[in-house]
Amino acid sequence: MNQNPPIPPIEGPLCPLPLRHDETIVLGHGSGGQMTHDLIQKVFLATLGRSCLPNGNDSASLALPTTPGRLAISTDSHIVTPLFFPGGDIGRLAVCGTVNDISMSGAQPLYLTAGFILEEGLPIQTLQRVLLSMQTAAAQAGVQFVAGDTKVVEHGKADGLFINTTGFGWIPEGRTIGGEHAQPGDVILLSGPIGDHGIAVLAARGELGFEAEVESDVAPLNHLIAAALQAAPHIHVLRDPTRGGLATTLCEIALQSQVGIWLDEDRIPIRPTVRAAAEMLGFDPLYIANEGKVILIVPADEADAALTTLRAHSYGQLAERIGEVRRDPPGRTLLRTTIGGTRVLDMLAGEMLPRIC
Repeated sequence: MNQNPPIPPIEGPLCPLPLRHDETIVLGHGSGGQMTHDLIQKVFLATLGRSCLPNGNDSASLALPTTPGRLAISTDSHIVTPLFFPGGDIGRLAVCGTVNDISMSGAQPLYLTAGFILEEGLPIQTLQRVLLSMQTAAAQAGVQFVAGDTKVVEHGKADGLFINTTGFGWIPEGRTIGGEHAQPGDVILLSGPIGDHGIAVLAARGELGFEAEVESDVAPLNHLIAAALQAAPHIHVLRDPTRGGLATTLCEIALQSQVGIWLDEDRIPIRPTVRAAAEMLGFDPLYIANEGKVILIVPADEADAALTTLRAHSYGQLAERIGEVRRDPPGRTLLRTTIGGTRVLDMLAGEMLPRIC
């Protein structure tokens, strides 16, 4: 069952100011002329909120916190088929993905920019639905859109819609978090079950061949992470296991820090429906993408406080302690299996599930 809190309903008409032309995207919407102006004013600004965007200028002028610290910047492009799936859509995915990437440095996310590649023939109503989802996700995360861009390509060139988002955040002075900082003796925590997003997208494509009631875990994690940092201020590593899944992400951290990462298979949370779907399809849940989970590598004396805090948050109720960091073998990740053996985990060699995030 999905642990995400309900998304507040969006009220009011989808298009407060009707467009003059067809209710689908046409090449003229990318011309830079009146049609582009109408699209920006009557769809983008009417949905994302004029107060959060520059009034027709080519750049935004932003205030940064006055407290000492450093600027965090992350950019990501988002493609997914289909555009809507159980638990989310490409818009929510774009906002949450960038908010989470900023948060993994221990930063407070502040601002977002968004660039849109629209395919000729995309229904305006579909675009508005995505934008409304983006606005809702941004409100949940407490971030603002400050700049945007739109381009239109010919039919067949963009699978409907691609979105690029760039995020800006502020890292407090003295906070240093990264994959190169894992230390022997650290404890590895995971904020909840893995594999939900990948299986939900497959279900939406109709590629499972059977019914699977799984929702994507896509969620903004910045408030969860802020709470964890209050409870465990010396967290060494934060990482969201997106493409490549849990195993690939931990392999990357082991290489960055040149430590041995040891996991306990029976402690890694996986929903029964996800496990069953993965087994039938021949997938390993350890390598399936997630969009609302975070790995925390924490000093042992702060691990219990961090775990308690995670479990008190709506996005971390099923958090678990899944392993520990050792000195050996450097740069390797190992799994203690349920049958008493040891399995070496490697990075995912290719892409199991294309267009998933």
